[in-house]
Amino acid sequence: MNGTPAQPPAQPPAQPPAQPAAPVPACAPDPAARDRAAGRNPGLLVAAAVGECLSIAATWLAWDGRPVVTGSGNLWTPAKAARRIQDHLIDHLAEAEALLAGEPTIPDEWHGRAVTLDADWARFTELDLARARSRWSRLGQAYVWRYAAAGPEAWDAPRDPNWTLREIAAHVAGITWYAEQVGRLA
Repeated sequence: MNGTPAQPPAQPPAQPPAQPAAPVPACAPDPAARDRAAGRNPGLLVAAAVGECLSIAATWLAWDGRPVVTGSGNLWTPAKAARRIQDHLIDHLAEAEALLAGEPTIPDEWHGRAVTLDADWARFTELDLARARSRWSRLGQAYVWRYAAAGPEAWDAPRDPNWTLREIAAHVAGITWYAEQVGRLA
């Protein structure tokens, strides 16, 4: 197991979204700034992060049943990390859809990483990995397609008090932080 938990850095500078945000790892250089300069679809950041999460998750079949406990007291298992990755992908895709529809986002009243469910203690099996590959890949692709359909003019449009679509994608690309809490096990 990963013996040194990653420390989450500060959030992006924009107003916080309606739902509590997970930490966004620091990036150097900033992929969102690089993509903005290149005119790249911000959804590609999410799809790339999904690929990295799947690469890490592929090692979780070797999990020995002992959780990782971070310095902040959060407890992590492969199933919990997988749940948080998927929840984060879904929650922020719903947020982007609401913003594009000009509707308020639905507040997230879930406790997220602060809770560990009984199901989070389950073994991470080959079928769990297959399910993650199918669901996460489709969700990552949905960001690419949705952002492409919205078009470049929508990516940086102010959506106060929420983040821009580009900021949402950069934040969601931080899902690798969840995978890193368990780390590579094989």
